[in-house]
Amino acid sequence: MIPRLVATDLDGTLLRSDGTLDARTREAIAQVEASGVPVVLCTARPARVLAQLAQATGHRGIAVCSNGSVIWDLHTETMIDTFPFALQAAREVVARLRAALPDATWAMERHDVFAREPCYVPQWPVPEDTVIDELDALLAVAPLQLMVRHPSLTGDELVAHARELVSDLAELSHSSKVDTLLEIGAAGVSKASGLALLCERHGVTPSEVLAFGDMPNDLAMLEWAGRSVAVANAHPDVIAIADEVTASNDECGVAVVLERLVAGGSVGGAA
Repeated sequence: MIPRLVATDLDGTLLRSDGTLDARTREAIAQVEASGVPVVLCTARPARVLAQLAQATGHRGIAVCSNGSVIWDLHTETMIDTFPFALQAAREVVARLRAALPDATWAMERHDVFAREPCYVPQWPVPEDTVIDELDALLAVAPLQLMVRHPSLTGDELVAHARELVSDLAELSHSSKVDTLLEIGAAGVSKASGLALLCERHGVTPSEVLAFGDMPNDLAMLEWAGRSVAVANAHPDVIAIADEVTASNDECGVAVVLERLVAGGSVGGAA
């Protein structure tokens, strides 16, 4: 397969376990993009935190953020598209899951700010302007994504519970082995849907896309792409569906594959 576009997850895939980008991977990305093949960052992270990573990679293209809820221009730091919940659907998701998981705590990404319940304890840095209020008050505004943390259930268990209750209303996933966080997007919204829209606009077919990932929130994207690669540290469900397993994120697994493509002349053709 000769890709016309490369898509990669960030945390646990492109980035090392300490959250940094090594020089080898940075150079591999630069070589691929110099050959005319764009590299698209596809992440659960919100757009507001990507400026530093864009600077580290030298990447100034388009990113798929918040698990497909936002398509973001890294050059201008502006939103191209957004796919939020319908407010009534978000309220119904919360109602069903609150009844089943009363010990869960809630947060949400809006188009311009992070918001959370007072009892929700973030595991990642949050902005100073975070909105803190009771959940019913937070639901006065339609969210881009809902996030649920539970004191005892794992990420896999949270997804399984939620799937039984709200799969008709929402897209469900999780993206971290160390953070038991359920990530909930609007129905049909995922990294795959965001990437598909981007590729359609640039005349790139799924068969021309090479995608990298490590966690369940990458599954739809990896299944959609013409060729999928899991890093060695990936979730078992990701390894099971990937066309190839490369080295781990701490062993420059993405760079290993990209270097091979460049060396073999298997990248080319601007998208």
